[in-house]
Amino acid sequence: MAKHFVSTKDESIRLFNNPLLDFFTKVHWSVPLIIFVPVVLYNIREALEEMSLTTSSLILLFLFGSFFWSFAEYVLHRYVFHFELPGKLGAKIHFLIHGVHHDYPNDSRRLVMPPLVSIPLAFLFYQLFSLLLPSYWSNIFFAGFILGYIIYDMMHYAIHHSKINNKYWRTIQKNHMNHHFKNPKLGYGVSSDLWDRIIGTTFK
Repeated sequence: MAKHFVSTKDESIRLFNNPLLDFFTKVHWSVPLIIFVPVVLYNIREALEEMSLTTSSLILLFLFGSFFWSFAEYVLHRYVFHFELPGKLGAKIHFLIHGVHHDYPNDSRRLVMPPLVSIPLAFLFYQLFSLLLPSYWSNIFFAGFILGYIIYDMMHYAIHHSKINNKYWRTIQKNHMNHHFKNPKLGYGVSSDLWDRIIGTTFK
């Protein structure tokens, strides 16, 4: 399969003629921490103030929320980021959403999700959890889910821009690099290859 990239340098291309719109497609790696760490802490506080669950139940729900993020990450990456409508318009939309990352994988300003995307997505997931879960579960579950998202964004940046010596992290990095440079139809997990292994999209 042909390599699916243009540049391995840390460089950006312009996505929109409007400079303000283009500016908001780029984001420093620290921005998700600044925005979402307070969201995690606030929802933990809300769950603790509710006092409707035992400490062990709160911890389990928090961990399960983080675990559920790993599944959402896989689904979003495989079925949303890699979905392409037919025709030139479909190709253009796909490039704006995710194709630019495959063509410029080391662009440090486009490795974490921009707030114009991440904030609405977080709001939608919060509403979904509020509908599906009892009110005294949703805050702590959402806190764990958002922590999973933060870990994903930080790991994605590190995979592309950090030297990783730990054997486990090297395996994760290799999986993602194979997704970029060998076969974009495999290796959809970024922070974990668990769902690739379960669903059968891991590299052999």
